[in-house]
Amino acid sequence: MGRLKRIISVVFSLLLVICTLCSCRLPYFDDTRTQGEKKYPEFITIDVFDVQSNTRGIQRGWFAKLVRDKFNMQLNIIAPNKEEHGNAIFESMRASGNIGDIIFIGADDGNLRELVREGLILDMTDYIDGSENLLKYEDQIRLTSANSDAEGLFAIPSEISSNTKVGEADFSEPTNAPSIRWDLYRELGYPEVNTLEDILPVLSGMQENAGKSDSGDDVYAFSLFSDWDGGIMQNAGAITSLYGYDVLGFVLMNPETGEMESIADENSAYFRALNFFFEANAMGLVDPDSPYQSYDKVASKYRDGAVLYSFWPWMGQSLYNSETRLREGKGFASLRIKDASYVTWGNDPGGKQSFCMMIGKNTKDPQRMVDFANWLFSKEGIECSGSPTGDFRGPEGLTWEMTEDGPKFTEFGIKAFIDMEENLEVPEEYGGGLWSQGVSALNFKPVDVQDSDENGVPYRYQLWDDYATRSKTVVYSDWSKLYGTDKEPIAYFKEQDMLTIIPGVEWGGFVYPEYLQTIEDQCRQTIVDHSWKMIFASSRAEYDLLKKELISTLDKLGFDQVLEHNMKAAKEKQLLFDAAFKGDT
Repeated sequence: MGRLKRIISVVFSLLLVICTLCSCRLPYFDDTRTQGEKKYPEFITIDVFDVQSNTRGIQRGWFAKLVRDKFNMQLNIIAPNKEEHGNAIFESMRASGNIGDIIFIGADDGNLRELVREGLILDMTDYIDGSENLLKYEDQIRLTSANSDAEGLFAIPSEISSNTKVGEADFSEPTNAPSIRWDLYRELGYPEVNTLEDILPVLSGMQENAGKSDSGDDVYAFSLFSDWDGGIMQNAGAITSLYGYDVLGFVLMNPETGEMESIADENSAYFRALNFFFEANAMGLVDPDSPYQSYDKVASKYRDGAVLYSFWPWMGQSLYNSETRLREGKGFASLRIKDASYVTWGNDPGGKQSFCMMIGKNTKDPQRMVDFANWLFSKEGIECSGSPTGDFRGPEGLTWEMTEDGPKFTEFGIKAFIDMEENLEVPEEYGGGLWSQGVSALNFKPVDVQDSDENGVPYRYQLWDDYATRSKTVVYSDWSKLYGTDKEPIAYFKEQDMLTIIPGVEWGGFVYPEYLQTIEDQCRQTIVDHSWKMIFASSRAEYDLLKKELISTLDKLGFDQVLEHNMKAAKEKQLLFDAAFKGDT
């Protein structure tokens, strides 16, 4: 009997060792593995190439914990926005045959066609079965993937909307509008601004009254940045958007009027924008650091109270308008320029093809990548995505909770979204670290900001009654009184016939012939370089000389050939806009 007991004991011990080595779990052992560790035993770091990310390196904080717990992986962000030679990095990765496990980039302008042809993008067809969230949007994925000119599912568009193409995608403020420090504008007695240039003396008075920033630095009306420059200087393009213009290549086009012009026309809206900044700089209103700084640096200056003009309402308001400042009557609000027509984007039922999610063909675990994409389009994935400016509501339980009276902010959510505490610590159970540093670096919005979950709860917290109650401030009341309205700014500007809507249409973009691509590259660099030089010219004579030199150089490079190609594409896109306005699509 004793021998039998010893044999049983030895066998049990061996079984215990085997179970331990094989990572099995006996019934009475607690299984502390995460959902991700159970489904995906191997921990991996994946490369994420993301053209819209403003952060590079390993994703940290609460979003990183979510991803690790669900997928046993971490994200290494490769952000060309943060690199001096971002396009060169992309081309180098492309030449190597690997641009990442996951890629966030446009599917338009021939991008998807080229990447698929080069064998760099995975066809998700064999992996998408069971991905219930992605399958809800299969039509949109197929529509976007058609840009590849190949059979398969290659690209998932962003910001898919359940609303109409010609309805405003923005719910409170237009996409583009001049947003200024309202408290300083009030101090000047609300001087009227009839046209763009009228704002300069107003901003000059505001800058004089502003004194120093919170940290004691100089305050400027404008603080520009270069890392978003593309075919043109982006900040100048934002000024043209105040008069209804969108940019396609080197063409400025107004979708509502059908008006089109070359950016290099002697009297173009683009040159008007450059002249506007030149005059502002001559008045001492432009931050001298502008040519050398990134968006992130400028964002920190908004938080510090060192900038008075915001190109987009979301920027100044999200970075400066904390509850503490709003209680003091300080904050950014949108200004009416009487002859302007502010560009705002329409909804995009087909999703934005200009920013899509793709999976690298050479990824080692394609199913895990597709599962991750599927999660991004789940209720949890959507509410935890968005951008660093706080587009979506965050994790349920941490930032908000559902009550009988609808969605309400938690105490933490009030600190994050209302008080905008800069050094807000996240509880360890959610990943720890600072709230702002843990926000998703992907800058990818799966659905439109006005969409709601299956329970009818808007993903964007600014649409909640709880937010409306907490955010009615001296600034908003003062703005409403001045303009004689109780409407949100976007509704007011629409009532005043001051909006230009860009419908959300399925536009695959255009491709340059190889010989034109080289010319386009040279023209683009010439335009951007000269634009910055013109703004910081030391005199009107130097400005005029640089402008003349720019036009002459473009002419020698063959700019007209590129422009002809752009104009043809613009006319094709205008037909889609016209059809959307007529309700034909």
